[in-house]
Amino acid sequence: MSASTIPTIDLSLWRTGDRRSRDRLAAAVDQSLARAGFLLVTGHGVHPDLPAAIRAAARAFFHQPADIKLPFLAEAGQYGWSGPGAVATGQAEGLITPPDLVETWSVAPGPYDAAAERPVPELLPEAWPSRSPALRPLLTRYVRSMRTLADELLELLAVALRRPLDLFTRHTNRPDWTLTLNWYPAITTAGTPQPGQFRVGPHTDFGTVTVLDRQLGKGGLQIHTEDDGWQDAPYDPEALTVNIGDLMARWTGDRWRSGRHRVLAPPADAPSEELMSLVYFYDCDPDTVVESLPAPIGRVAHPPVTARAYVRSKVAEIALT
Repeated sequence: MSASTIPTIDLSLWRTGDRRSRDRLAAAVDQSLARAGFLLVTGHGVHPDLPAAIRAAARAFFHQPADIKLPFLAEAGQYGWSGPGAVATGQAEGLITPPDLVETWSVAPGPYDAAAERPVPELLPEAWPSRSPALRPLLTRYVRSMRTLADELLELLAVALRRPLDLFTRHTNRPDWTLTLNWYPAITTAGTPQPGQFRVGPHTDFGTVTVLDRQLGKGGLQIHTEDDGWQDAPYDPEALTVNIGDLMARWTGDRWRSGRHRVLAPPADAPSEELMSLVYFYDCDPDTVVESLPAPIGRVAHPPVTARAYVRSKVAEIALT
């Protein structure tokens, strides 16, 4: 998949460049999101030591026996650990697939304190593993960076549509978001994949933007476009991978594609390969009514949806437990 299909956007140029440079970046964003729904983003300001430390702490948790992890099991619609067999993501597209070969640890914002001047919610879940004590403070730091980055990306997207800078961020005062650590165990742990089984089945994300810190592997991320079909996603160790989800596609009246993607099953010729992705799903304020922008921006007038209700309905489609 070429750089012309999925370009690399340097956010440092977006912050400091002149009007012409910013306009070029915005035009590249518009074209890429229309073709594939994906971008690579550098200049994001996240030091590589932070995701590396998160992976180390999370790996220590995931490598424990299931009975040690069971007290942190996430109940339906909640946060914490989800073990093997919890989801079949392809069901969001109506596909019948075996369960995804993934374990997850997910966090989200707790209730806001309406009395505080600048309410900052605590992270959910309430229970955290004592054997990986660094995990909670590391993720607290990471989600702060992601929240800032996501809003900056939404401003860039607004300019790409030639609309006011706050077109989207006026709806992210107290937004819904989820950070999910996806651990893709090796064949030596998970066993040989079943026919048609994936680490994550084919799907589009459900919210506005997703920010992904991933590792390169043979059983890695693939992106689907109408022109090229399924192709390995481009990788840059200094870049974050960004894609838009269903809410943003609906918001733009299908001017932009909700990025369709999957994560391949662990490969037989790399039986010890395990990978971990840090996936930040950003939505908007839960009561936001998402309506398609009219022509000439929008091309399809989708029925209005309420942000949280829509995302939760899609999450329910992929849950197996």
